[in-house]
Amino acid sequence: MKNPIKFAFKKAKDEKRSALLTYIVAGDNSKKKTLEILNSISKYVDICEIGFPHNTPIADGGQIQTSAYRAIKNGIKIKDVFDIVKNFKKSKKSKPVILMGYYNMVYQYGENRFVNSCKKVGVDGLIIVDLPFPENKSFSQKCKKKNISFIQLISPTTSSNRIKRIIQNSHDMIYYISMLSTTGGRLKISPKKIMERYKKIKNISYSKNVVIGFGITEKTIGGLKKADGLVVGSALCKEISKSIKKRHNPVKNVTNIVIKLKNKMSW
Repeated sequence: MKNPIKFAFKKAKDEKRSALLTYIVAGDNSKKKTLEILNSISKYVDICEIGFPHNTPIADGGQIQTSAYRAIKNGIKIKDVFDIVKNFKKSKKSKPVILMGYYNMVYQYGENRFVNSCKKVGVDGLIIVDLPFPENKSFSQKCKKKNISFIQLISPTTSSNRIKRIIQNSHDMIYYISMLSTTGGRLKISPKKIMERYKKIKNISYSKNVVIGFGITEKTIGGLKKADGLVVGSALCKEISKSIKKRHNPVKNVTNIVIKLKNKMSW
């Protein structure tokens, strides 16, 4: 059985555009609201990334940290994250879902139990930020056996030799971190330079789908839309915070941002 993530990229390519991946934190600001946001934006998004709220993040910038702290304060646990995915997949079975988090949570939960729970609720992919290659080979294989795509990370400082090894050991999708920064920072490097590095990765294997994340906003998307996919997270978390503060409807406001992003993805 093919993984839905691969189909999502194929559909985007057929429509001559970059795939849009969005990220929000599970439970921000409640399980119910997260599900409402996912159901609303999924009409325009190719792949939904959902983050496990974590109190000691490594790569998350201020906007995502704020979302995570809000979710933790509201008592969100791992089982709640799985519940959100399960309920989302009831009506959006074909929409790919990627969970993103840190290894400590997986370790505490138990690797086999975690992968089995992912499979049971309909998770299609996993990003474990602090489980790098080659330490992730065993866990990656467990995911593959369950038809869950384990997504490898590549950064601007990853050596050419290491990139080749990561690509060889990757599943269908690879995540390229555009710059040395936490999420949500201003783009410190030109889109042109990012795409030059991106093309070097693609030249190693055109069959793998490579997405770009970090610093992707409505303003920066234009110069990067030739990528297989673009990930937008901090801009959405920022909008959720803003909506809560102003007592506006985050579902409507986040969806409006996603629609604007989608309209800029065509080649």
